[in-house]
Amino acid sequence: MNRPVQLTTERLLLRQWREDDRIPFAELNADPRVMEFFPAPRSRAESDATQDRLHAHIDRHGWGFWAVETRASGTFIGFVGLNSLAPDLPFAPGVEIGWRLAFPHWGRGYASEAARAALDFGFGTLGLDWICAFTPLDNRRSEQVMRRLQMVPAGHFDHPAVPSGHPLRRHLLYRLGRGQRDAARS
Repeated sequence: MNRPVQLTTERLLLRQWREDDRIPFAELNADPRVMEFFPAPRSRAESDATQDRLHAHIDRHGWGFWAVETRASGTFIGFVGLNSLAPDLPFAPGVEIGWRLAFPHWGRGYASEAARAALDFGFGTLGLDWICAFTPLDNRRSEQVMRRLQMVPAGHFDHPAVPSGHPLRRHLLYRLGRGQRDAARS
């Protein structure tokens, strides 16, 4: 077990999950606007199980999909971070970056701000060579975040966790290499 890492940005704290995150996380996961590009909103039990997995990953590795709160108010707004790729993904092994924020916190630049801190951690502290992100084809909001992070398109794939024939099965893949990130910052 590694000591959980916390990251801070100008406006946000990325931290280990807490018990008091369960209700707002369940509300986020039940919101059809937030879950538009997932096969279905999550029940409270599914949301709790997801939080338990995310917490356990951070306990095990020290990093993961961190709970995110605003520094000014301490309000939980969702999660952003890094996660080990599922082994059944066609580009595994590796690490992905991802985010899911509660609808009232969209459009404020929080996803990009927190994701930049996660990328800095991944490339700097973890020494990763590349980090990927993926989303269903029509999720333009997530794709815009990927582009703001200077990630580049790397193709399409059928997500193995989405049933065959489902309209969300086809995904866009984006990648960012450490060298690309360094060049973009110069």
